[in-house]
Amino acid sequence: MANAPAEVEAQKQAAAARALELVRPGTIVGLGTGSTARYFIEGLARRVRSGLTVQAVVTSLESRAQAEAGGIPITERTDGWLDLAVDGADEIDPAVNCVKGRGGALLREKIVAHASRRFVLIADESKLVGRLGRGAVPVEVLPFLWEATSRSIESLGGQPELRMTAGRPFTSDNGNLILDTTFGTVDAALSAALHGIPGVLEHGLFFGMARAAIVGSAAGVRILGELP
Repeated sequence: MANAPAEVEAQKQAAAARALELVRPGTIVGLGTGSTARYFIEGLARRVRSGLTVQAVVTSLESRAQAEAGGIPITERTDGWLDLAVDGADEIDPAVNCVKGRGGALLREKIVAHASRRFVLIADESKLVGRLGRGAVPVEVLPFLWEATSRSIESLGGQPELRMTAGRPFTSDNGNLILDTTFGTVDAALSAALHGIPGVLEHGLFFGMARAAIVGSAAGVRILGELP
């Protein structure tokens, strides 16, 4: 039986609260996007109002608005690595690889994750899968000749579908389109092949990037991988 909505939200909140323990004074922290990341941003704002000094890099306009409303200082330039990035995920496998981007922020999310010394996922237990590919993989593509890009994705065995919203093509914060694509096999080889297609700007496969996943469950908070 699927978890009730209230239970799922409690699991997300528990995961976000545990991740907040990783934030130290002076940290430059990457803020993810999505329903679980919102709980983390909410908690970080409370700590900032209580005197914690941090700077944040945001992965979407949505997260920027929430962070600014909560009084979290935002920066878009750093002299080195971000100390920590915390973000949700749509699917997480036992090796802490994940699928992200069903909220449409995958490009900036991957840039922030790659630029961080520590990248940690937060999620409720419904996001755990034995193998990635339960749902579609978001692929962000340039609008120019996107149909040709879509055909190239099909040549890899994918079935791309243009994401729509309110009867119009969805556009990312970067002004690009999203092709939600199902594949028979989702692995690191597919990740590399997608990067080889001109017009593909980024995809939602995150292999070998997360250090750990903090997962809220009915039995309490679980840790996959190693917390930094």
